[in-house]
Amino acid sequence: MVEPLSDPLNDRVLPYIEPPPHRELSTDLLFPQGTDKPPNYILLRNFLKKEGKVAKEDALRIIIQCIETLKKEKTLIELKFPVTVVGDIHGQFYDLLKLLEMVGDIAPNKFLFLGDYVDRGFFSVEAVLLLYSLKVNFPNNVFLLRGNHECRQMTSHFNFRMECLYKYDLEFYETICDSFCFLPLGCVINKKFLAVHGGISPELSKLEDINKVNRYIEPPNTGLICDILWSDPVDDPTGGINEKFQVNDNRGCSYYFGNKALSEFLKRNKLLTIIRAHEVQLEGYKMHTWNGDDQFPVVVTIFSAPNYCDVYNNKGAVIRFDDVNMDIQQFSYSGHPYILPDYKDLFSWSIPFVIEKILQVLTQICLPMSPLTTEVVGGKVKELEEEIKDNKGQRMRRKVKAMSRMLKMFKTIREEEETIMQLKGLCPGQKIPPGLIQQGKKALENALTLFNSAKSWDCQNEKRPNK
Repeated sequence: MVEPLSDPLNDRVLPYIEPPPHRELSTDLLFPQGTDKPPNYILLRNFLKKEGKVAKEDALRIIIQCIETLKKEKTLIELKFPVTVVGDIHGQFYDLLKLLEMVGDIAPNKFLFLGDYVDRGFFSVEAVLLLYSLKVNFPNNVFLLRGNHECRQMTSHFNFRMECLYKYDLEFYETICDSFCFLPLGCVINKKFLAVHGGISPELSKLEDINKVNRYIEPPNTGLICDILWSDPVDDPTGGINEKFQVNDNRGCSYYFGNKALSEFLKRNKLLTIIRAHEVQLEGYKMHTWNGDDQFPVVVTIFSAPNYCDVYNNKGAVIRFDDVNMDIQQFSYSGHPYILPDYKDLFSWSIPFVIEKILQVLTQICLPMSPLTTEVVGGKVKELEEEIKDNKGQRMRRKVKAMSRMLKMFKTIREEEETIMQLKGLCPGQKIPPGLIQQGKKALENALTLFNSAKSWDCQNEKRPNK
């Protein structure tokens, strides 16, 4: 049994919330049958849910066990109904827990995850450890495909590398990145559905082509692996584009594929539909009915990270196949523990507050002694009735106004730190548009209101980094 942190003074602010575990989960509890046997996934799930930390050696042991399990699978795997298909997770561990609880026990079901388990969310390490432990315990029920974020390039550009260094170290990060290369790239379901993370490729003629590629590498910038992970269906009601494939400017690599290319591929391989993830959807899914609303959709996009980045206000969804039906099951987001932006400590996080106080002192020092110049009211500089006529007074006036604007900006940064960090995560280069912070709290909140606005802000983050 893992004991929670003690509360000898009985002074916890939120006593109804169970304290986190006091120590790391012991090896004997995590591996009750021996370290060469699968971990106790139920204990691990509950422990991680309480914000517990697994010892590095045990976490590495889970990853290595999963690698050994994945080695036995082909690059293109095959499954039969019933199957539950899950889209992007993106480090939203507490939404993953809700998803698993909603669908039911692992053993009688089969789960196919379409990749993107890490980045953007704050709990990617926990998500990977739980999914890998499930794979080790249920190798014939849990199947994990690779997404475009399962690589060193993306995890270094976004926050997964930072999270690994904060929670463990570089060795842990490198071991997880090594494990990504063992993930399969596609799955054929009931010989009628091809499931991949992104989409099809000009280099994908027959399904056998997927098994011929060397998956044990970092995804290249071009070619079949790149397209499977990065391509998108064209955003058109009929799937119409000038050519079969069109350069994907939105991603900075790969292609858009249209109805003509997809129809030929499906017919050639006797398939019905492509099932993929890779794109956030307001309702958690999208049916691409390019051949008409009365026909079965040729592409189905599924996304399983509700309220993506804590900003989008979208729903999550999964696809459940049985012998006769395909059902879409939606779910809303779950609350999660608060993490300071960029995994900062309290001292670093409080710097804007300190700067604000320093600026207040400097503002007072810079104010002229004469009562006929200016006075500070509510943190803003207000002119008195008499105008400053001499050049020296005008320069002083500009300095005080500039300091007042800085004072307001740092006050906004301190009070709206969480909102600002969310916006930074959506903005190109993590840079807030000029002047937005100076506009205050309301402007920041309005910028995060609508799904389409969030998607527009986030468009640069959908591109593959240049390096």
